[in-house]
Amino acid sequence: MVLSPPVAFKTTTQVGGSMKAYRVVGKFPNGKIIQSFTQDVVANDEDEARHRVESSFGSRHRVTRRAINIASIEQIDPATSNEARVISAFRERATPAPVATSPSTEEE
Repeated sequence: MVLSPPVAFKTTTQVGGSMKAYRVVGKFPNGKIIQSFTQDVVANDEDEARHRVESSFGSRHRVTRRAINIASIEQIDPATSNEARVISAFRERATPAPVATSPSTEEE
């Protein structure tokens, strides 16, 4: 029986292959004002993207789902997003592996 050595870091991502990046745009009541928002999320489909946004605003701002007005949900290219969750989820596909550079022999 051959046992593989323990791995310190995970070599694969936890996100499934069918996950996509979505940009959700809308408004929600924040105190006495109506606050606009744009949020990029990783989800399987538009319904899950809606659920993730509503869940996030409900927990962060104590807003009910029916008070959140979502204007649009569109699928986006993950490389165009600045959200940390989207960048992390699509890291292997979006950016090439870093290349080691040789140290400079010249000192200044």
